[in-house]
Amino acid sequence: MIYFELFWSFLQVGMFSIGGGYAAMPLIQSQVVTRHGWLTMNEFTDLITIAEMTPGPIAVNSATFVGIRIAGFAGATVATFGCILPSCFIVSLLAFIYYRYKKLSALQSVLASLRPAVVALIAAAGLSILQTVAFGGSAAALENVNWLGLGLFAAAFLLLRKWKWNPILVMCLCGVSFLVLNLLGNLLLPH
Repeated sequence: MIYFELFWSFLQVGMFSIGGGYAAMPLIQSQVVTRHGWLTMNEFTDLITIAEMTPGPIAVNSATFVGIRIAGFAGATVATFGCILPSCFIVSLLAFIYYRYKKLSALQSVLASLRPAVVALIAAAGLSILQTVAFGGSAAALENVNWLGLGLFAAAFLLLRKWKWNPILVMCLCGVSFLVLNLLGNLLLPH
């Protein structure tokens, strides 16, 4: 019975949390704290913290954590499956519709008009990250430039675009390089 309750609760979260992980939080709280009492409010805030820190969507991480807490590995599997099932169904349906009607000119026109918007969204996110790396989120002034971060950004960009290195390797190298260069800078340049 607990497996069905976990599945059903997180199926509802997966179905009705339109808008991403933060939109899912009230639904998760309603199911996990209010309705079933599986977690206290303090445990729920810890859950959200852990779910945000770990890779992956907040709702899926929450489902896995609650499932394992309530019913072990099987509970985690059932809760996670319930959470991702609606998305899998919707994506499969959209893929079916796309492959069935991909030759229609109206569909191609819609997709062609969405491409520039997608590129703009990705570019805006990239520029926002670059601004945070280069200027630390403050005003764009030469004295505020984080030259180490900017250099690592440029090196990562070259390694990824020109030489097609593995992105995970590049992220690890950037992290290690930043740590080593920061430590060397602190040792060689006393404040």
